[in-house]
Amino acid sequence: MTSDSHPPMRSFGRIKSRPIKPRQAALMDSLLPDIRCPAEPFDPLTLKPGADQVWLEIGFGGGEHLAAQAARSPDILILGAEPFQNGVASALRHIDEQGLSNVRLHDGDVRDLMARLPDACLDRVFILFPDPWPKARHNKRRLVQAELIEDLARLMKPGGRLRFATDWADYADWTLERFLASPHFDWPAVRADDWRTPPADHITTRYEEKRLGDCAPVFLDVVRA
Repeated sequence: MTSDSHPPMRSFGRIKSRPIKPRQAALMDSLLPDIRCPAEPFDPLTLKPGADQVWLEIGFGGGEHLAAQAARSPDILILGAEPFQNGVASALRHIDEQGLSNVRLHDGDVRDLMARLPDACLDRVFILFPDPWPKARHNKRRLVQAELIEDLARLMKPGGRLRFATDWADYADWTLERFLASPHFDWPAVRADDWRTPPADHITTRYEEKRLGDCAPVFLDVVRA
């Protein structure tokens, strides 16, 4: 990881936009402290003893996908990281409304959370529609970099699966190139439908439906070797 004196370049833009709605603001004060990931190194299984698996969603946006996956798999502990405060507030609403007890949140840069997790603790990772930073001079701000892939390799169990999705063609190419360059991950796709068709367990969010990119969504499912 990068030293404290030279923190990693931010891969996200603003952390807050419009005022947070009163109900969500109340949840930031009441619910978030109870489900926030520990600030020191920790074993995620201590947060939900007996959990079948531990998943991580990096940049969960408004929390729709995070909450839906958690509701679908109550025996799985899902960690979510998101620096955008409005998104955290939205996720808290979903968690509260659905009465979810298997979600823990990190309201900040996922790299800070990853640094506190032990080796081989994650069974699955989602990186869905991250900020594409489409201008070439901003590509260095993209979340997916060789350093992140190395950190994910440390954290994921052999056979663990990672799903990356984007609707920006250049970001899909960028990401695939970097995962293929890593000795730690395999890409088992054999036909175009493997990356053009949403996977059977994918949950479409309102953000995805806006189609803000320059191509149809691309889904890259890679496997920890």
